[in-house]
Amino acid sequence: MSEGGFEPVLPLAEIPPASMRACTVAGREILICHTREGVYAIDNICTHAHARLCEGRLRATRIICPLHGASFDIRDGKVLGPPAEVPLPIFPLRIVGGMLEVAVSSTPAANTLQAPASDSA
Repeated sequence: MSEGGFEPVLPLAEIPPASMRACTVAGREILICHTREGVYAIDNICTHAHARLCEGRLRATRIICPLHGASFDIRDGKVLGPPAEVPLPIFPLRIVGGMLEVAVSSTPAANTLQAPASDSA
């Protein structure tokens, strides 16, 4: 594991704005969402019916589950629409030298917004 528990996931260039990509970090399915507001890391599994959110739709900062239409705010995991009632786990994310890095621990933490312009080399 790298500094601060962050693991390299994929280059930012591989995930264009208004798109998302599922990946596995430390044995957990994570969904990376790139929006106009920044890049976010959320759990890829819906808290309602355990569907894979990567098969759903990303609309700005809202992710919509493909199974029953539950929706979540990718910035903080908050439930935006039923039938889900439990917030979505989110994970700290940073950009280092053009590479997205996510920290996955046993307890998900607050999401860290990293806009593409704040790329540090």
